[in-house]
This record gives sequence, C-alpha cells and structure tokens, in this order.
Amino acid sequence: MTSGPTQHSIPPDPWCDLRAHTQARLALGRAGAALPTAELLRFGMAHAQARDAVHIPLDADALAAQLQALGGTTRQVHSAAPDRATYLLRPDLGRRLCDADAEALREVAAEGGAPIDLLLVVADGLSSLAVARQAPPLVEAIRQQAPAGWQLGPVVIARQARVALGDEVGALLGARLVAVLVGERPGLSSPDSLGIYLTWHPQVGRSDAERNCISNVRPEGLQPARAAARLWWLCQAARQLGLTGVGLKDRSDGLTLAAEAGAVSPAPAQLRANK
Repeated sequence: MTSGPTQHSIPPDPWCDLRAHTQARLALGRAGAALPTAELLRFGMAHAQARDAVHIPLDADALAAQLQALGGTTRQVHSAAPDRATYLLRPDLGRRLCDADAEALREVAAEGGAPIDLLLVVADGLSSLAVARQAPPLVEAIRQQAPAGWQLGPVVIARQARVALGDEVGALLGARLVAVLVGERPGLSSPDSLGIYLTWHPQVGRSDAERNCISNVRPEGLQPARAAARLWWLCQAARQLGLTGVGLKDRSDGLTLAAEAGAVSPAPAQLRANK
C-alpha cells in the first residue's frame, strides 16, 4: 500500500519553472540569515569564471588558424599595452597600436590593393573566452551574408585591445567601415559575451557616440546569424547615410528572422530622413 504525503514532505518550489527560462539569480532562498551553501558555491564559481575570462590570454595563433580554415586571411596586431596588467590599468594604451604594428599596417596600405568596405577587427577586450568561443562562428556568418559588391578586408586579430583600437587600424588600412568584435566585460551569468562596435570612416579620436553597438552575441543571447544580419543592415544604412552612431537608429528587428535563410534586406530608403 502506497502511503500518502507525510507532514515532512517538501512542497515543490514554485520558482523552478521561471528559473528554467533565465540565468538570473531568482529566489535563492536562505539558510538562517545566510544564503544556502549550494547558491553560495554557484556564486563563487560564476565569480571565478568572470575573473578567468578577463585574465586568461587570448591564443591568437589558434584563433587565426580557425579563421583561416573558414576562408580568408588574417593579420595579428598588438596594442601599446605590453601586457595584461598594463592593459587593465591603462585603458588609453589599449586604444592605440604599438609602434611596430602601426608601421607595418602603413606599409601594407602603401602596397595598395582593393578598397575595403568593411574591416573586421577581432579584439580580446575584457573576455578572451568570448572571442575564442564566439568570434569564429560570427565571422563565418558575416562572410556568408555579405551583400554583393562589398569588399571585406583581412580579419585583424588584436591583443590587449579596446574598441577604439579599431579606429586606428581602420584608418591605416583605408577602410570605409570597421566592425570591432570584442569580448565584453563578463557578468556573473555571461563570461563569454561578444560585442560588435561599428564605426563609419574610422579615425583616431572617434567617440562612442559615433558607433553602433550590437551586444550579447553568444548561444544564450543573440545568435551569430542574427547578429550578422543586424550588422549588415547597419552597414548598408551607414553607407547610405554616411554615418554611424546616434544618427543611425537600428531598425533591423524585422530582418533578423530572415538571417537563418541567408537573406539580408537592403537598408530602407526612408533612412535618409534621419540624417
């Protein structure tokens, strides 16, 4: 005979269903006046993962090999920050190229070549983990969805780099647009989130107000195909308007579903009214 519930039965947690749809820390409970041990341990693990994402160096050679296997060429550069500790203490050095790489890019530009419509700069930023995991599928999606007639430059892999480093790289190579794919500052539920910062006519000294940002590119956030579709929408709109940043509003929401079919719609003509 099966006995029914006893007075010691634990009722089901009504928050379990909601937790299945988010990584946010909801209704953690308590043990006396403190957090339950299991939740405290999970928090410690998340904090350690976030710290590791910031401090573990990017394996640029391995990333270059992955990207080259997908097709295309790569080039590696380094910022003026000589090491990770300096990079974290001196954000300004992470925004400029080291002298040797700046001179090397000048020599490349002097050799001439096809004009670059969009230059991709993959920067380690504050999460090398994000770059290692998300950059290869994102770069592949961007290449697959490239509109006809758009010329992509080599993928530039930048170490100890911040977003503004792309301005100098893009200016030296004469790119019309630069998109910096950078590891975002890790959170306690997202140590591997990648961001994309798009800048029209990159030049040293551009401000963040002159960029458009696409954030949270990762399997649990914005999928690579949809991120690529949004980027190309912004690229086409930027070329039409001759600008990026606060003057360019992202109206690509109706387009992202088409990314899975490999279709990218042109920027709508009415965008000119926003200029």
